[in-house]
Amino acid sequence: MNDLNFLALAIRASNMAGLVALVFALLLLVKSLIDFSQTGPVRREVLARHRAYLALSLGRLTLAAFLVANLLALPGVLAYLLGLSIFGLAYHKEAAALAAVISLGLLSLFQFCRVLHDSPGVIVASSNYAIDRFYPLWERLSSERLAGVARLLIRAYSLWLLLGLAVLLWHGDVYSALGIVMLHGLALLFYRLWIEDSEPLPARGETPSERANLLMIGSDTLRADRLGHAGYKRKLTPNLDRLAARGAALTQCYVPCARTAPSLLSLLTGTWPHTHGVRDNFVADEQTRLTLPTLPRLLAKEGYHTAVLGDWAGSDMGKFDLGFEEEDLPGDQWNIHFFMRQGPKDIRLFLSLFLANRIGKFFLEEIYYLGGVPLTRQLGLRARQMLKRLGEQEQPFFLNVFMASTHPPFASEYPYYTMFADADYRGPSKFAMAKLTDPFEIIRRQGEPREEFDLEQILDLYDGCVKSFDDEVGRILDFLQASGLAENTLVVIYSDHGMEFFEHETWGQGNSAIGDFSARVPVVMAGPQLTSTTRLDGVTRSVDLAPTLLELLGLPVPPEMEGVSLAAALRGDTLPELPAFHETGIWLTEVPGMPADHLRYPNLLDMLEIPDPSSGTMAIKPEYQNRIIAAKDRMIRSGRWKLVYQPLVEGELLRLFDLENDPECRRNVAAAQLEVTARLWGQLQAWMANAPAGPPAYQDRNDTRDS
Repeated sequence: MNDLNFLALAIRASNMAGLVALVFALLLLVKSLIDFSQTGPVRREVLARHRAYLALSLGRLTLAAFLVANLLALPGVLAYLLGLSIFGLAYHKEAAALAAVISLGLLSLFQFCRVLHDSPGVIVASSNYAIDRFYPLWERLSSERLAGVARLLIRAYSLWLLLGLAVLLWHGDVYSALGIVMLHGLALLFYRLWIEDSEPLPARGETPSERANLLMIGSDTLRADRLGHAGYKRKLTPNLDRLAARGAALTQCYVPCARTAPSLLSLLTGTWPHTHGVRDNFVADEQTRLTLPTLPRLLAKEGYHTAVLGDWAGSDMGKFDLGFEEEDLPGDQWNIHFFMRQGPKDIRLFLSLFLANRIGKFFLEEIYYLGGVPLTRQLGLRARQMLKRLGEQEQPFFLNVFMASTHPPFASEYPYYTMFADADYRGPSKFAMAKLTDPFEIIRRQGEPREEFDLEQILDLYDGCVKSFDDEVGRILDFLQASGLAENTLVVIYSDHGMEFFEHETWGQGNSAIGDFSARVPVVMAGPQLTSTTRLDGVTRSVDLAPTLLELLGLPVPPEMEGVSLAAALRGDTLPELPAFHETGIWLTEVPGMPADHLRYPNLLDMLEIPDPSSGTMAIKPEYQNRIIAAKDRMIRSGRWKLVYQPLVEGELLRLFDLENDPECRRNVAAAQLEVTARLWGQLQAWMANAPAGPPAYQDRNDTRDS
């Protein structure tokens, strides 16, 4: 076989690999359409109005599936061609097709097994089948076995490749051999440049900034009670606890609304939701253009390089005009176009197996940033890479990293999902909280009682997520120390809200104002500005963080900020008595425990619209906005007392709790503490009156029914 003959056969074999890949991609598309899964939390009639965009998105995903499948099939046909040279056999297109099919199937199966073991949340997020079907396979997997199979495949292919090259050279087919070597060299170069992501080496900058840097690291849905210094039974957060031991911890910090968008905006603007105007996650495009001073914009004016980094939970950092100069974020997660580009489950699952890397992030960010899929390790690596680059600049930096590590469905990477869970558990929530991948299921699950959940398993999964976040924070802090940046960097660990696990009859975030589990967040900080260990056990608010950080950095606090600086208290002064206010978010459906005469509105799907089809942003219909605000439960926490307000069809329900004697808020003492109730109700009313569709006029009566 001479060079020309081999080249001709190589072209024919490559075409056969392409044909096999095309057939596979088309079959995958047909299967996806037959078992079409709902895209986004919108009704089918809304999707119908975007048929053209959906068709374009499916075509794009099918093309991506074809390209990936082609790459997987090519090693098989190349091995077949080398076999022809080794044994002097004739080419048969059927055999080439079989080699392509075997290669595609074998590599896909191996990758499926690897992902099932390393990050099963990827499978859970896009599987059309019950996850327990994969338990027998998962039980046979281990890191050692997967590594052994990978070594076996690589060595077998390498040996076959070397043998084939030797035969080609023996027959004088030098150019054919050279072409094969170049092809594999390009493949390795492609892997190094586009897929492999290496850990940066810490290097101390020669010209450190004279002003302190600011590094904020947040985890979505991180409960305050899971930290070690909060007394949790499991030691999940040694790195956060060490940070608090050399800095400060705010143990009673409340967010104004336990939903991501309003909470993050309040944290970064120092204002209440009714001031910045975002009361929940579903807002129209015009509401994303903020006019208030923001922490990143203020720091940029002072010469800071401001950057933000996030996974799918951090998209709001880019959706709203916060003023970050550099953004490494996904597109808006509440956008019908984004959901459509993710596609139905079958084709999405195949692509997500292979695109959790830089090439996926660049070309198909909707697959890379798939909701419910943990990216904790990848995000930590990107944070260290960015810190290395920022630390080499002369100007100070503000880097905000926001992760979905502890967000439902509480999937995590190996070994975290196995750390605390029962090894003998065989229910549907082995790898992640079940039935949270379909929008209709998510809405329906909000109203299900505790008995419908494997709560102990879910709590164990959640604790594994907390541990994974803490470990990644530890790696970032170690890199900061090794780079010589720790001595001049103020580090802040935070969350946007906590999580309710049926402490008050419901689960989720922002559904109840009675317990603290959703409204209270952990805040830990350390840096050169904090010279002694401080623990603030009094009431603080997330709106206080922006003015506090500005003062700690030696910068003025703008008058528009409604929070107060806690810098003096962090340095040893007395913490002022601050009232914390909180309101619930939009209920996806009626939640358990809601009073029968509570103000209500339709479920989420009936209230959502897409005002601008060109942008695809999902927002609440205008006719429901005031009703939603009026129906919010509210809370005020002042010292030992907490007053909870629930709007009724006629009047209101007020409940007062003494947190010193009743930290779980089980006993309503409003009837026994009328003076306290009236005082807090007056303060809460004054806060509520600043918002549109505020409370009814105060009446000198209280509904003091027991909880």
